[in-house]
Amino acid sequence: MINKHYAGILGALVVAAVFSAPGNAQQGVEAKLQICSSCHGAEGRPISPGIPIIWGQTEYFLTKQLHDYISGDRESPIMSSLAKTLTQPELRPAAKYFSAKQWPAKTAQASAPAAPEGIALCQICHQQGFVGGLPAPRLAGQSYEYLLDAMKSFADGRRTNSEDMMKVMQGLQPAQMEAMARYISSL
Repeated sequence: MINKHYAGILGALVVAAVFSAPGNAQQGVEAKLQICSSCHGAEGRPISPGIPIIWGQTEYFLTKQLHDYISGDRESPIMSSLAKTLTQPELRPAAKYFSAKQWPAKTAQASAPAAPEGIALCQICHQQGFVGGLPAPRLAGQSYEYLLDAMKSFADGRRTNSEDMMKVMQGLQPAQMEAMARYISSL
């Protein structure tokens, strides 16, 4: 019985040593991140239009979102529990892992809708072409469903981890949000 106890402790120490060794630190984080493909897709294409693309997303944004899920500043039972498997020092390497991946190629659309009124305000943070940058994420290529839900979540207070986004979205009518989501998703 005592031998089984020591064997268990020894096994745990070996696993801890492997994941904490300097050369394997990134590999340990990457191993933890394999579960992400269950929803966000193995090739960067989410399994549902309501799930965002995270491959090629900005490192700053991904780090902030992981932090916000852990702290409770952003709510999602699934994402919060998964983010909490990462330690604070692993947040940036996890974000770097996904930001280094190629944004999934999109099939060209026959015709993109015209840019809606007020879209220039969004480009102040999300950049020209909505490719993202400090401090805002890439939006170009995200699905219409995800974009519209995110906008509505900021507008109605379900998502509160960006006061600026809350203020902007609360100032828009539902039809404006729909037009913006349709336009951005077409890029």
